[in-house]
Amino acid sequence: MENQDKKPCTAEEKVAILRRHLIEKVTVPDLCDEYHLHPSVFYRWLKQFFDNGAATFAPTERRSRREEAQRQRIEALEAKLRRRDEVLAELMEEHVALKKSLGES
Repeated sequence: MENQDKKPCTAEEKVAILRRHLIEKVTVPDLCDEYHLHPSVFYRWLKQFFDNGAATFAPTERRSRREEAQRQRIEALEAKLRRRDEVLAELMEEHVALKKSLGES
């Protein structure tokens, strides 16, 4: 139950809350009361923060390769969707033409 009184926290807000706990030593119950968070939400954020923290220090080149691979995959999927749309349009044209020819007979 994330922050019931307002919209979900942004990534920056989550980091700020975690920073208050880790650096300023504000207790989890105090933070959860202040921000209307369930403790399990706080601990999930903390886990995600540490699980993904290594990406901050990953070489830019590695991130660029991943981003490039993702971009290429998106382009391939978009091309596949365009081709599917073209095939569907062609099939619909043939279907309409067939219906017209059968209706005229």
